Amino acid sequence: MSETAGDAAQRLLLFDSGIGGLSVLHEIRRVLPSASIAYVADDAGFPYGDWEEGALTDRVVALMEALIPQHRPDLVVIPCNTASTLVLPALRARFGVPFVGTVPAIKPAAERTVSGVVSVLATPGTMKREYTRDLIARFASTCHVRLVGSSELARYAEQAMRGDDVPDDAIAAEIAPAFLDLDGRRTDTIVLACTHYPFLIDRFRRLSPWPVTFIDPAEAIARRVLSVLEAEAEPEDRPMRPGLAFLTSGNPWPEGLILLLSAFALEPGTVSRDPVPFTEEGR
Repeated sequence: MSETAGDAAQRLLLFDSGIGGLSVLHEIRRVLPSASIAYVADDAGFPYGDWEEGALTDRVVALMEALIPQHRPDLVVIPCNTASTLVLPALRARFGVPFVGTVPAIKPAAERTVSGVVSVLATPGTMKREYTRDLIARFASTCHVRLVGSSELARYAEQAMRGDDVPDDAIAAEIAPAFLDLDGRRTDTIVLACTHYPFLIDRFRRLSPWPVTFIDPAEAIARRVLSVLEAEAEPEDRPMRPGLAFLTSGNPWPEGLILLLSAFALEPGTVSRDPVPFTEEGR
């Protein structure tokens, strides 16, 4: 096992389709601020929810073929529900480095609901995965669970994080199907099954037709990272070790995002080009 944070910096590679994984990095930074972070956003392939399964698997595995030797991580975190529910088995079979993924938090939702009416707010890719339906069958069989696949919310979150205007009515329309009233039993718990969505949570709460509990898995992922690394949580006031963030497109980071990255002690890195070119046929 790798060295503890008290001896040498743990090297973590976080990989997501975009910048939504920063919601998970926030929690990782809170418990392991000394970690050496490389954050890779596959903006050239964003959004993953539009991809065919085989093409997405091939792309992510090929990207890891380039990224793992480059960054030599002790652990790879995939803070993306779509990629995790599809690609993690192939990644674990191919690479020796440990992976921590994220899957829809259906089990804790089933444990917390009082009304028994739960919604899973996801991307279309996560919504249609058999893995997601297996989680419902295993952990929420006594609940009424609605899967809501939004093709727009991840884009809206990216736009909002860049400082662009996203109208309230656009967001309200996307979350509306997650609110059910079944003969007086209302949805009381909504799983945020995309790591982009926590960046819109304040607006979700304001635009909700009634109060609900939104479940964000980021804290659980951070705890899992500590467990896999066999590390202890560090003091929150410990300075964050500077890290780098990369876009697979090789494009410069937008000004609005550079400020956001700085909040996580990340600076923009550069790549010369998309390491794995693709065509739209895989979408």
